[in-house]
Amino acid sequence: MAATRETLRSWFYRPVFLAMIAAVLSASLLIAGGMFVAMRQMEMRESQEMNAQGERFLARLEQLFGQLRESLDDLEAQPLRGCDEEMIATLQQVTFNYRFVYEAAYMDASRFCSNRPRQEGLSLVRAPDIQGPTYSYWLNTTTEPDENRAALMLGRGNFRVATSRGHLTDMVDLSPGSSLLVVLDHGTRAIPVLGTAQVWPPTEPWPPKSSDALQVTHTRLIYRMPTNNPEYQLVLITPRTGMHVPAVWWWLLPVCLIAGAVVGFLTLLLVRQRQSLDAELHGAIRRGELQVLYQPIFDLDSRNCVGAEALLRWRRPDGTLTSPDLFIPMAENTGQIRQMTDFVLQRLLEQLGQLLRANPQLYISVNLAACDVMVPRIGQVMARLLALHRVAARQIAFEVTERGLIDVVVARENLQALRDVGHQVLIDDFGTGYCSLAYLQTLPVDCLKIDKAFIDALGHDAASSGVAPHIIHMAQALDLKVIAEGIELESQAALLSSEGVKFGQGWLFAHALSAVQFIELITRGRRLAARRMDDEA
Repeated sequence: MAATRETLRSWFYRPVFLAMIAAVLSASLLIAGGMFVAMRQMEMRESQEMNAQGERFLARLEQLFGQLRESLDDLEAQPLRGCDEEMIATLQQVTFNYRFVYEAAYMDASRFCSNRPRQEGLSLVRAPDIQGPTYSYWLNTTTEPDENRAALMLGRGNFRVATSRGHLTDMVDLSPGSSLLVVLDHGTRAIPVLGTAQVWPPTEPWPPKSSDALQVTHTRLIYRMPTNNPEYQLVLITPRTGMHVPAVWWWLLPVCLIAGAVVGFLTLLLVRQRQSLDAELHGAIRRGELQVLYQPIFDLDSRNCVGAEALLRWRRPDGTLTSPDLFIPMAENTGQIRQMTDFVLQRLLEQLGQLLRANPQLYISVNLAACDVMVPRIGQVMARLLALHRVAARQIAFEVTERGLIDVVVARENLQALRDVGHQVLIDDFGTGYCSLAYLQTLPVDCLKIDKAFIDALGHDAASSGVAPHIIHMAQALDLKVIAEGIELESQAALLSSEGVKFGQGWLFAHALSAVQFIELITRGRRLAARRMDDEA
């Protein structure tokens, strides 16, 4: 199992492998996103075309029905009744006056006459499909493909007018596979007027009546045209076309592949740079390029230095400094942080061991990474170094961040073990993580350090200006000390002191110092304190 993990780890540290993964993933995501957009556009265009076609059909059908009704009204209004030559002429004149009237007829119990020779039709022997208060409707009066046969008939009184299949086809130009139907009996029966026959009721669920005229199923587009008659609906059904991606979208593939290659190349450069930095850091530890500086901590009232925070810095051979924000996270990821923590502990005791022995009240705090908080290793290392340099455990404090408390239960046990031998425990950058008051009450903590961001907000109207006082009051309620970080102005120090903060660090008092400079600071402070005592005596 361990060998497998190591093999996977080695693969994931190979720049080319990571670059290939980044290229494939980015290209795949871009192609998938592009195709999704293309399909959505196709669906929208399909729906728009269907809506436009349905509205166009409805307008034409209304025009056709309007002419048929108007011609019936004219015939009903004239006084002739019977099948004489004058009636035949009148019927012929109606077909001349109205473009869509192909055939006009008169019929009563014993007579029938038309403007043209009539063949037997269904409309003469069956009841109307739709019986309105004024007009009767016969739909699909013939199934023959002859365009000169009536396809739609309207009746009023003794008169009938019909439009031919040819007229109807000219008015409603259906695409292949489409159908124009009239749905009756509350959706249970459908009569095709034009187009191919449809299975009814449909095998797919018939969309419930809604405000949307267009309903989309997996295989069909169904456009329900609004009518004034609740007894029927005009329905246009069109099969969904295959989702043919427009030609322009095929440019998407090479563009996405090029973009994926660019992402892979950038990943390759980044990983190689990171691995180069990783290798440089490993060599820096060996070559002694890392150095420990000390940020003094002062008593805000007396302005005496009470300790310092040990800071690790990496100075390159060319004199440039590499930001800790860059190499510390990398060291945590690669496991080198343990070696660096041991280096800081060993170096500070080598440099300041004598100073600490001479000043028992002085302490130095060291930052611990999450990996050191989760295991008891650091206590064993510290015990050996303290015994070697004869320094008291209370003079070495450990700072942990809220984000480093991955498992609070395990962290509590290891931190308590450090406190049991005399070390102080500080929560660094308090307020920037997720440590709640409930957790804080259970953690073995001596002091809270307020992050510089909250100190900078003091005295301003920023949203975070009230965080620092809140943390201070919380610490006081839990009987914890407070150290304010990043104090740069005298007004900040005065305000913090008035809030009950005892200690602080920042450029107002001193920058990060080398071991020699820190020793000089402490020595000078001791001489000044001795001189004041002599003057008072």
